[in-house]
Amino acid sequence: MSAQNPDPNETAGLEPGGGVQPGDTPPAETGVGGPHHEPPQRGLALPIVFLGLIGLVVIIVAAGLIGRIFGLY
Repeated sequence: MSAQNPDPNETAGLEPGGGVQPGDTPPAETGVGGPHHEPPQRGLALPIVFLGLIGLVVIIVAAGLIGRIFGLY
């Protein structure tokens, strides 16, 4: 690496001993912490349709079994 640490005696804004002057501190939030938007919401249509189809198949199978038990078929 060719980069070297800056000399605290020559760095702008530093007081002797390495302290900073009041008002020279960085802001509390920098804006590089991550996305600043809501994550996309998933729709409920597909899971509801899928569960409805599974329920329909269960009802058809149950009706067929009940029909065979009572001799309807």
